[in-house]
Amino acid sequence: MPLSAKQKRHLKQLAHDKKPVVIVGSAGLTENVITEIDSSIAHHELIKVRLNAGDRAAKQTMAQHIATTLKAELIQTIGHIAIYYRAAEKPVIVLPKP
Repeated sequence: MPLSAKQKRHLKQLAHDKKPVVIVGSAGLTENVITEIDSSIAHHELIKVRLNAGDRAAKQTMAQHIATTLKAELIQTIGHIAIYYRAAEKPVIVLPKP
Protein backbone atom coordinates (compact mmCIF):
# COMPACT_ATOMS: atom_id res chain seq x y z
CA MET A 1 0.00 0.00 0.00
CA PRO A 2 1.59 3.29 -1.05
CA LEU A 3 1.95 5.97 1.58
CA SER A 4 -0.01 9.21 1.44
CA ALA A 5 1.67 12.64 1.34
CA LYS A 6 0.70 13.18 4.99
CA GLN A 7 2.34 9.91 6.04
CA LYS A 8 5.50 10.68 4.06
CA ARG A 9 5.69 14.12 5.68
CA HIS A 10 5.42 12.47 9.10
CA LEU A 11 8.20 10.00 8.26
CA LYS A 12 10.45 12.80 6.97
CA GLN A 13 10.04 14.57 10.30
CA LEU A 14 10.95 11.41 12.20
CA ALA A 15 14.01 10.80 10.01
CA HIS A 16 15.31 14.38 10.25
CA ASP A 17 17.77 13.85 13.14
CA LYS A 18 18.75 10.29 12.23
CA LYS A 19 22.19 9.46 10.87
CA PRO A 20 22.76 7.08 7.92
CA VAL A 21 23.00 3.50 9.19
CA VAL A 22 24.44 2.08 5.96
CA ILE A 23 26.90 3.71 3.56
CA VAL A 24 27.09 2.40 0.00
CA GLY A 25 30.74 2.80 -0.94
CA SER A 26 32.69 2.77 -4.16
CA ALA A 27 32.00 -0.97 -4.68
CA GLY A 28 28.32 -0.13 -5.22
CA LEU A 29 25.37 -2.32 -4.29
CA THR A 30 26.81 -5.70 -3.45
CA GLU A 31 24.87 -8.58 -1.93
CA ASN A 32 26.40 -7.81 1.46
CA VAL A 33 25.27 -4.18 1.30
CA ILE A 34 21.72 -5.21 0.33
CA THR A 35 21.67 -7.72 3.21
CA GLU A 36 22.89 -5.07 5.66
CA ILE A 37 20.24 -2.58 4.50
CA ASP A 38 17.58 -5.30 4.78
CA SER A 39 18.53 -6.19 8.35
CA SER A 40 18.75 -2.52 9.33
CA ILE A 41 15.32 -1.68 7.95
CA ALA A 42 13.84 -4.79 9.56
CA HIS A 43 15.18 -3.62 12.91
CA HIS A 44 14.52 0.14 12.67
CA GLU A 45 11.62 0.46 10.16
CA LEU A 46 12.86 3.92 9.12
CA ILE A 47 16.47 4.33 8.00
CA LYS A 48 18.79 6.63 6.11
CA VAL A 49 21.29 5.26 3.60
CA ARG A 50 24.22 7.23 2.18
CA LEU A 51 24.64 6.58 -1.55
CA ASN A 52 28.13 7.45 -2.78
CA ALA A 53 27.42 7.35 -6.51
CA GLY A 54 28.83 9.61 -9.20
CA ASP A 55 25.89 11.55 -10.59
CA ARG A 56 22.25 12.25 -9.81
CA ALA A 57 20.88 9.65 -12.25
CA ALA A 58 23.08 6.92 -10.78
CA LYS A 59 21.94 7.80 -7.25
CA GLN A 60 18.26 7.75 -8.27
CA THR A 61 18.69 4.39 -10.01
CA MET A 62 20.47 2.96 -6.98
CA ALA A 63 17.82 4.34 -4.59
CA GLN A 64 14.96 2.85 -6.64
CA HIS A 65 16.76 -0.49 -6.95
CA ILE A 66 17.12 -0.71 -3.15
CA ALA A 67 13.42 0.14 -2.67
CA THR A 68 12.17 -2.47 -5.13
CA THR A 69 14.60 -5.17 -4.00
CA LEU A 70 13.70 -4.78 -0.32
CA LYS A 71 10.00 -3.97 -0.86
CA ALA A 72 10.50 -0.73 1.03
CA GLU A 73 9.06 2.72 0.43
CA LEU A 74 11.52 5.36 -0.77
CA ILE A 75 10.44 8.37 1.25
CA GLN A 76 12.92 10.97 0.03
CA THR A 77 16.34 11.52 -1.50
CA ILE A 78 18.37 14.60 -0.68
CA GLY A 79 21.89 14.81 -2.06
CA HIS A 80 23.62 11.54 -1.20
CA ILE A 81 21.02 10.50 1.43
CA ALA A 82 18.00 8.25 0.80
CA ILE A 83 15.28 7.63 3.41
CA TYR A 84 13.47 4.27 3.43
CA TYR A 85 10.49 2.95 5.36
CA ARG A 86 9.17 -0.59 5.66
CA ALA A 87 6.67 -1.52 8.36
CA ALA A 88 7.81 -4.26 10.69
CA GLU A 89 5.71 -7.28 11.62
CA LYS A 90 4.95 -5.47 14.87
CA PRO A 91 5.19 -1.79 13.83
CA VAL A 92 6.74 0.66 16.28
CA ILE A 93 6.12 3.75 14.16
CA VAL A 94 2.47 4.80 14.14
CA LEU A 95 1.51 6.44 10.86
CA PRO A 96 -1.25 9.06 10.69
CA LYS A 97 -4.40 8.14 8.81
CA PRO A 98 -4.21 9.05 5.08
